[in-house]
Amino acid sequence: MNIECKDSLRGQMELKLGKQINALISAAHALNVKTAASFDSSIQPAAFHIVRWLYSYGPTSASALAEATAMDRSSVSRLLKQLENLGYVQREDSPKDRRAIFLTLTDLGRQKTYDALQDKEFVFYERIAQWDNQQLETFIQMLKEFNGF
Repeated sequence: MNIECKDSLRGQMELKLGKQINALISAAHALNVKTAASFDSSIQPAAFHIVRWLYSYGPTSASALAEATAMDRSSVSRLLKQLENLGYVQREDSPKDRRAIFLTLTDLGRQKTYDALQDKEFVFYERIAQWDNQQLETFIQMLKEFNGF
C-alpha cells in the first residue's frame, strides 16, 4: 500500500472516530440535561453540573468550583445561591482555615444526586450489558488511554 492510500484510509478512520466521539458527547450532554431535570426541574443544567462536581469531588471553595467547572464566578455564585435556597448545598468553615468557606452537598443534595445518577447510569449500563468482561476491560483501557490517563 502506498503512503497516499494509507494517509487517505487513516484520514477516513479519524473522521469516523470523530463522528463517534461527537455522538458520545452529544448523547452524554442530552443525558446530563435529562438527569438535571430529574434531579430538580426548577434548576438549570449548569446548576446540576455544580451539584455533580460536588458529589464527585467533595467540598471546595466557590473560586475552585468556578475554575473546575469552567464557569465564571458570578454564574457559579448565582447558581450556588439557588442551590442553597433549595437545600441542596450548604456552606461550611474550612477545616484548615476557619476564615475560608467551603461548599458541600447537604444530605438531601447527596441523596437526590444519587437517585438521579442511578437513572442516568442505567442508560449506559444497558448498552454494555451484553459485553463480556474482556470487551469491557478493553473498552475501559482504550478510554483511559484516549483520556490521557
